[in-house]
Amino acid sequence: MSTGLWLVGARGSVATTAVVGALAVRAGLAARNGLVTESPAFAEAGLPPLEGFVFGGHDVTAMPLAKRAEALGQAGVVPRHLPAVLADELDQVDARIRPGGRQEGETQAEHAARLAADIRSFAQASGVDRVVVVNVASTEPPAEPHPAHASLDALETALEQGATVLPTSSLYAYAALQAGSAFVDFTPSTGARLPALDELARRERLPYAGSDGKTGETLVKSTLAPMFQTRELHVQSWVGMNILGGGDGATLADPHASLSKTRSKGRSVAETLGYEVVAPVHIDNVPDMGEWKTAWDHIAFEGFLGVRMTMQFTWQGCDSALAAPLVLDLARLAARAAQAGESGPLPALGFFFKDPVASSEHRLATQYDVLVAWARDLAGRSA
Repeated sequence: MSTGLWLVGARGSVATTAVVGALAVRAGLAARNGLVTESPAFAEAGLPPLEGFVFGGHDVTAMPLAKRAEALGQAGVVPRHLPAVLADELDQVDARIRPGGRQEGETQAEHAARLAADIRSFAQASGVDRVVVVNVASTEPPAEPHPAHASLDALETALEQGATVLPTSSLYAYAALQAGSAFVDFTPSTGARLPALDELARRERLPYAGSDGKTGETLVKSTLAPMFQTRELHVQSWVGMNILGGGDGATLADPHASLSKTRSKGRSVAETLGYEVVAPVHIDNVPDMGEWKTAWDHIAFEGFLGVRMTMQFTWQGCDSALAAPLVLDLARLAARAAQAGESGPLPALGFFFKDPVASSEHRLATQYDVLVAWARDLAGRSA
């Protein structure tokens, strides 16, 4: 079974790392470390193989994918030799990347129609069985509520009248669903999380998932918070400090864009513990860190007889290298869900997200159990 993976932000760090990684694994040049769906628990789920993936996407930049991969090699994100070895294949992927930005004089309806036409053309030209669209573009500010978001009829009427009513991430979700593709939002942007787009997904019998990939600090939170909960240790505050560079650092230096990220990062602690906690999250852009990030967390809690104690941890990592395998995992799982006829949100994929749609479960071990049970159920289902 061949699968098209259409990446929104296809020349960005995460997308490029995912493409390089998949091509390297396919060629036997890299191990499958970090790929959750390669574990034995998913062997019988009928997931499409990475070897059958075909890549394309939208982006607003023109830097060739091979050049972007070369820069990531120099930064230590991918092995330095891989971009040269994979240059021909990267050029082939690059030829399938289309301009994503809104053109001068183009209405949102026209923009969405063009994006959807690009996805359909890709599916037809590549001969894939189905396409999954994954948004790995820059984080947007939270969307302002609009009457057109409330129903599909209201949305389509507004678009037909030439109105601009959708955040960019939601426009890509709309185009993906119109093109018959499952949609995954790896960012904290609005994406498909609008009633009108949920209605569209259900009407077209397509699944969607999101949001905000859980790669670092929140991954640790979703492991540690259940420990405090089950041991009846009362958390009083949980403060997170994040420093990072690269494109994400520059984007999140905008306080409006940063608000989407801090909201998604802050959700897990209170919902796991069952009570409100003072839990501010700070994000600072430090350009010289490049593609790397560091998170430092300070947790204050009370034990028996009200004794005050603290815990601290530091997480240091390369976000693109942490995110890329999850993008591939999610594409495999969403493609299989579409094949099995699932539609609407996929709460079983909450394991991968800070702010999972249709789920308030954040405990990592429980999320994993739910994911594995869902994958095993897929084993007995066909299209």
